[in-house]
Amino acid sequence: MTLAWYGHLKFLHHAPLWQAILFGWSIALLEYSFMIPATKLLNANGWSLGEMKITQEVVTLIVFVPFMIFLFKQPFKLDYVWAMFCLLGCVYFVFRNQS
Repeated sequence: MTLAWYGHLKFLHHAPLWQAILFGWSIALLEYSFMIPATKLLNANGWSLGEMKITQEVVTLIVFVPFMIFLFKQPFKLDYVWAMFCLLGCVYFVFRNQS
């Protein structure tokens, strides 16, 4: 979803709004075509909604930081590392066994 939401800022910054919307929705449709079966598969294999959501957030941060740095030339900040540590804490608490 990173490219669907932010790609128009890089690739269509002078395009009319309707083209940016069409660009974003085209990419989002493709991404959702993979996400829906993936969540159904994970759910069928016993993953909870919380586990799926936390995993999505970790993947989003892993994808978004390089996207932002390399495509948009934004500076790297140490805060991104701290954010990842916070998400790893979330992963620990969501996935730990509570028996």
